Amino acid sequence: MSKVAVVFWSGTGNTETMADKVAEGAKEAGAEVSVFSAEDFSADKVEEFDGLAFGCPAMGDEELEDTIFEPMYAACEPKLAGKKVGLFGSYGWGDGEWMRTWEENAKGAGVSLVADPVLCNEEPDDDAQAACQDLGKALA
Repeated sequence: MSKVAVVFWSGTGNTETMADKVAEGAKEAGAEVSVFSAEDFSADKVEEFDGLAFGCPAMGDEELEDTIFEPMYAACEPKLAGKKVGLFGSYGWGDGEWMRTWEENAKGAGVSLVADPVLCNEEPDDDAQAACQDLGKALA
């Protein structure tokens, strides 16, 4: 059985809803799933998991949340080689540039993504929730 971590930061609850759906999909596919808020996860936990999903909404000028999530993710990124990784998050303005930048940076650091990142504008609709479940299944 694979072990999957779903790690997220959420300001409004939208990214948390997405995290729950990623976890649900991974569980449906048979994985043992642990869900963490970004405050409760650190780079030393990466080795415990076969797959990791990271979720963060767009903040400020279309960037990752920079006080909690980004420092945690930056510490984890060098340890993600060889792991199944997925990215997800929501945004309320712009066009998703933060996710394209995050995906590009992750791939540049050698992170192999199991699927295209999942993003949604505001609250995740049925399609976004289904995409999150599919991401979880891909990680399992």
